[in-house]
Amino acid sequence: MKILVAVKRVIDYNVKVRVKADHSDVDLTNVKMAINPFCEIAVEEAVRLKEKGVATEIVVVSLGTKECQEQIRTALALGADRGIQVETDENPGSLSVAKLLKAIVDEEKPDLVILGKQSIDSDNNQTGQMLAALSGLPQGTFASEVTIEDGKASVTREVDGGLQTVSLSLPAIVTTDLRLNEPRYASLPNIMKAKRKPLDVKTPADLGVEVASSLNTLKVEPPAERSAGIRVGSVDELIEKLKTEAKVI
Repeated sequence: MKILVAVKRVIDYNVKVRVKADHSDVDLTNVKMAINPFCEIAVEEAVRLKEKGVATEIVVVSLGTKECQEQIRTALALGADRGIQVETDENPGSLSVAKLLKAIVDEEKPDLVILGKQSIDSDNNQTGQMLAALSGLPQGTFASEVTIEDGKASVTREVDGGLQTVSLSLPAIVTTDLRLNEPRYASLPNIMKAKRKPLDVKTPADLGVEVASSLNTLKVEPPAERSAGIRVGSVDELIEKLKTEAKVI
């Protein structure tokens, strides 16, 4: 059984994001980058399935500039077998990413595709669903538990009313939620071994996909700074401020 895992290069979630002085974008100068946390969970789930003997090969794919090879190598150090980079200087939107991933799926023919449910930079939560629609494959989104048995994937999903379990015929698409697992750390020996694992580089042209974005960023602004809290002398004063100042009641 082959598993394809998509990972994205994003600003490390521990880093405080800075906006450029001209408000054109986020400032990435000397900023630590990492695998998107939801993608890290996807890699961990694939590795666990391999450790259980369910999967035989894990292929990691990432889209972006040459720098995203760093995140592919990290995934290889965590237990993936080989990597694929789709090299592009563009910043493709969710649909373009889904089209590129579909082309990879058509080439690799995996039995299971695992993606993070969303990235922490754009927060779109679209790519997995778009990939499933383009590929014509069943999907299980927001997965908090995944079980593979008898050619089917049983996916427990987190929904507003609680938990929902769906059964998917393989091949299928799964997007991961936070409570699916806790990713491991890469050991030093595995980091060294990852440097020798195969990593293929392709271009969107190789895959026959146009990646020009149809979205333009007009302006980027940091969130408004929160003002300090105050103490009130009575419940009546609190209610009055909630009515007249906060205007929440």
